[in-house]
Amino acid sequence: MKAMILAAGKGERMRPLTLTTPKPLVRVAGVPLIEYHLKALQAAGFEEVVINHAWLGQQVEDHLGDGRRFGLSIRYSPEGEPLETGGGIFRALPLLGDQPFVVISADVWTDYDFARLRRPLAAQAHLVMIDNPAHHPTGDFALVSGQVRDDDAAAPRLTYSGLSILDPGLFAGCEPGAFKLATLLRQAMRQGQVSGEHFEGRWVDVGTHERLAEVERLLAEPH
Repeated sequence: MKAMILAAGKGERMRPLTLTTPKPLVRVAGVPLIEYHLKALQAAGFEEVVINHAWLGQQVEDHLGDGRRFGLSIRYSPEGEPLETGGGIFRALPLLGDQPFVVISADVWTDYDFARLRRPLAAQAHLVMIDNPAHHPTGDFALVSGQVRDDDAAAPRLTYSGLSILDPGLFAGCEPGAFKLATLLRQAMRQGQVSGEHFEGRWVDVGTHERLAEVERLLAEPH
C-alpha cells in the first residue's frame, strides 16, 4: 500500500519562517515536520511514499532525497502552480497506481498509528475524524454508525484530520487542474461511499506559530 503526503502548501500564516523554508521542512523540536510522518509511515510498514510540492519544492527533494535514509522509497509530484488537494492527488495518480492509497496532510502532527490505515477499503474513501479544534469549532462532517455524512443535521459534526484512505476511482471523470478534495468527498458521501473513524488522540494542525509551539509542548510531555 502506498502513501501520499500533501506538501504543496505555502504556509503563509507561518511567515517569516516559510519565506525561505517550505512548510514541511519547518522544524518542530529540531526535526522537520514532514519527517515525523515519514518515520511513522516506515514504522507502520509502508515502503513507498509520494510527495507533492510547489512552493520551494526543490528544497523538499534536496532534503529528503530518495527516502533511503528513512527506510522508504520516495517519489515526487512537482506542481508548477498549486493544484489544491484534489488536483494535487489527481496529478499524482500515475505514481500511486490502481489500488487504494493513504493520504496524509504534511501540515498536521499526530500520534495516530498509521498501521491502522493499512486496511481493506470497502468504500471510495475512509476518513479519520477528530474532535473540533478551537480554530475550527463548527467541524466538517458528521460520523454516523461508521459512515461520514454531510447531510445529517442531527449528528454532531467532527473535523477531518487530514488522514484518509482513498480509492483511485474517487477521481473518475476528473480533469487536470486545481480542485478541492472535499468536493469529491461530498459527492461520494451522497452515495454512502465514505466510511470514517473517530480518533481521540493527539493531533495539531500546525498552521500558525502558536500551534507550532503547541506541538513542541506536546513532544516535551511524557506520553
